[in-house]
Amino acid sequence: MKQFHLPIVLFAVLFALPLSAADGDTKARIATIVKAAGGEDKLLKLFRVKERLNVSPDPAAKGKERVSVIEPPNYWWLGKKERVMDEKEPAIFLVWAWTLGALTDPKSKVEAIPEIVEAEKPAFGLRVSGTITPPMDLYFDKAESRLARIDWRSDIHRFSNWKEHDGAKYPAKVVGYKKSSGKAWYYTEVLEVERLKELPEGLKR
Repeated sequence: MKQFHLPIVLFAVLFALPLSAADGDTKARIATIVKAAGGEDKLLKLFRVKERLNVSPDPAAKGKERVSVIEPPNYWWLGKKERVMDEKEPAIFLVWAWTLGALTDPKSKVEAIPEIVEAEKPAFGLRVSGTITPPMDLYFDKAESRLARIDWRSDIHRFSNWKEHDGAKYPAKVVGYKKSSGKAWYYTEVLEVERLKELPEGLKR
């Protein structure tokens, strides 16, 4: 009987090891991603952002400027209007991923997914679930560990033009594409970012 038990035990151990290694690799990659963005203490958690949003397939369209105060994943104020609790705005999860909060939240389940080529460069992928429904796929430039793309729901979001504010590094331009057609449908550019220590007067959680 022992001769049969030993191979079974070894088989189970050998097949368990890669799972642990994968978990360790994922954690190491998250640490590298956060470091490339300025470090965990520099991540944007409560901030004011001014952006120019062009919701059209025409990249030359002027678009409109807007100013938001955001505390992902729970709050997004556009003026005095709160978009998450009041409007159930799903884009807050894209902002949460853009600021890397979704990756560092202990409640998130993060797993590696196959690499792709994005903007003619290799990119590794991480899938976030548990805190985001449906799961969200994030892709990072393999050389610099910077966010290059997010696939979520029916859209693909491509990131570029990296800038820095108060130690936080972020992509200032995003273009959204429909998965079904591959055509662009919005363009947004971050014009200003301001880290906040507290909510501006007149806003309430």
